[in-house]
This record gives sequence, C-alpha cells and structure tokens, in this order.
Amino acid sequence: MIAPKEQAIYIADALRDFSVIDVGDGEKLERWGQVLLRRPDPQVIWPKQNPSVWETAGAAYHRSASGGGAWSYEQNVPEKWKISYRELRFIIKPTGFKHTGLFPEQAANWDWVRKLLQSRLIEHEKRPRVLNLFAYTGGATLACAQVGASVCHVDAAKGMTQWARENYALNNLSTENVRWIVDDAQKFVQREVRRGNQYEGILMDPPSFGRGPGGEVWKLEDTLFELVNLCAAILSDDAVFFLINSYTTGLQPTVLQNLLRIAVCAKHGGVVEADEVVLPVESGGFLPCGASGRWRR
Repeated sequence: MIAPKEQAIYIADALRDFSVIDVGDGEKLERWGQVLLRRPDPQVIWPKQNPSVWETAGAAYHRSASGGGAWSYEQNVPEKWKISYRELRFIIKPTGFKHTGLFPEQAANWDWVRKLLQSRLIEHEKRPRVLNLFAYTGGATLACAQVGASVCHVDAAKGMTQWARENYALNNLSTENVRWIVDDAQKFVQREVRRGNQYEGILMDPPSFGRGPGGEVWKLEDTLFELVNLCAAILSDDAVFFLINSYTTGLQPTVLQNLLRIAVCAKHGGVVEADEVVLPVESGGFLPCGASGRWRR
C-alpha cells in the first residue's frame, strides 16, 4: 500500500494481531486477534467498500442517543484476550465506553521513541528516564521499558493504571523499571518542577476532555500549552524526545508543531515535526486517527 506522497503521515503497521478490515458509513471493522469488532468512527463519512465482510463481526458497539452506548454480540466473544505488538503482549477487553484497552495507531509513535531510546542507550550507560502522561493501559510504558528506559507512568484513572500493571506483568518485565502514579497530569508535573526531577523523554496522549481524581473537568485546548510549557522545564539537557498525541479534531498537526516549537525548542533547540497518525485499511486507503507532534534532539 502506498502512502500519499504529499504527506509524511505516521503509519502504524507493526501490530501483527490487529488490522482494519474496512471502514464506511461512520463505522470501522477491525480484527483484534481472532475477534472482529465493529465500532463507530465519526470521521468515516464515505460508504463501506466491502459491505459483505461486515456480517462476520462478532460484536458491534452502538451509541445511545442519550449518551454512551453498549455492545451487541453476534458470536461468543471472550470477555478478554491478548494481542501482540512486536515482542509485547496486551490484554484486550471491550469496555462500556467503546474502547478496547489499546490504541493501535500509537504503535507508529512507540516505534519512533523506541528507536531514539535505543540510540541513546548505545551512547550513555545511564538508563534514560521517560515520563508517560495520560498513560492509559500502558502501551507506551511497556514499549519504552522493554528497550531499557526507566518509566514514570501517570494516569488519573485508578482502573486504567491497574490494567496497565496487568499488561506489564504479562510481559515479565523488570518491576524496577516503572513507577506507577495515579494523579492529575498537570499537578504531578508541577510537583516534579518543584522537586527538580528531569526526564530524557516525555510523551503525552491526552483525551479531548478529562477529569482529575477529584472530579475536576478540563478541556484540552484550554490547558495543553501550559502543560507542554511545564514539561519543557523538566526535560534534561540531554533529552532525546518529546511527543504529543491528540485526537481533538481542532488541533491540527501544525498546532502541535507550534506548541513544541515555542515551548520546547526555545529552551532546548532540536527539531520538530508533526503530521497525521493513520492506520492502513485492507479494503484501501487509510483511517485517520488524530495527529502527533514530535520533538527530538
């Protein structure tokens, strides 16, 4: 499959056990291991390319007019199962809010940070320190820890952090490589600034809207620059990367590029790029999955 030449899009294609089979009419049909799932996707405004294959789905998520939604099952779908990304394994489990416990498009970013961390480990004996904010079920945490980084995993949801710990245990990785923190991302970074702690890599994958542990409500556009600016203060002098991923449709790649240029390059120099993150679709084309901004030394 050939990517459009006019864009240097970030294509996630390293998940052996996952694929997007077809998309259309506001839905996507995905293969998660041996299980086929139908899920809504509001950006898919074109028709299905292969309508007959949709009948093989084991389960489908239906949105409710009053908010939320629920799964309907056409086959016996296990409560949870495992899939692989390179040498790592993850627990997949359909949830009541449509998600499955993994954002597979982020494999494109995991490959990028792993390569940078591996190069730094060749040059330095000291283990690089990585801060993973809005860390969810730990995809990036595992990817970084597996190549030798020391990771601080921060998420405000206790249940998601527990899921991440289960993923970590599944892979028999060293328990000394990760700190598990249940906290509001911005408040945690503010404390890290006061403590004088620093990191060689920072990545964040914030939701469009969020709630802190105390029920605090925030909107990404209102707080993102302040958070990025705070994080720039805890990047070490020999930091190797800073990654922002966003699913918010209003935050185009150029917005993320400007945030990193103003907040990070002003303090640390380096190079910034940003573009769409996409998944290849077996029936043709690509599925848009947000945007990422990337800073590197």
